[in-house]
Amino acid sequence: MAFEKHNSHRFIYLADDDSDDREFFADAVLEIDPDVILKQVPDGMHLMDDLLALSGPELPEFIFLDINMPGKSGLECLAEIRSSEGELKEVNIVMLSTSSDPENIRRASELGATFYAVKPSCFERLKSLLEEVLSISLVGSVEENKKVSFGLG
Repeated sequence: MAFEKHNSHRFIYLADDDSDDREFFADAVLEIDPDVILKQVPDGMHLMDDLLALSGPELPEFIFLDINMPGKSGLECLAEIRSSEGELKEVNIVMLSTSSDPENIRRASELGATFYAVKPSCFERLKSLLEEVLSISLVGSVEENKKVSFGLG
């Protein structure tokens, strides 16, 4: 299964074009679990290049996607991942955006996001959000997790 621990460490991706947001996220993850392996990319094009080169146990447990990125948006990445072949399409995908637009939330749900969250501006709230999201049960299908996860927060 794609969600095996990566060399006994959790492995997650973050795609966000804002370097300050990436640093904020990395600091929060480090405080929650210093053993997490976090790969950061500045846009959707880099993310998809990386992901399509991975397979099986190399795949991350979670992908955190900003919606508004140059080149390829988070929603475009989400659609591409969910329509891909193999285990990549089963990875947990968290939309993490400054947008609380109901249309973005609806679209993310329709495309198969596991969870949608508005980026907290407070470090402690980001840590709480990440703790909640990273505790999502990895047992079961993306559809089962999505039903539970969209009800959170």
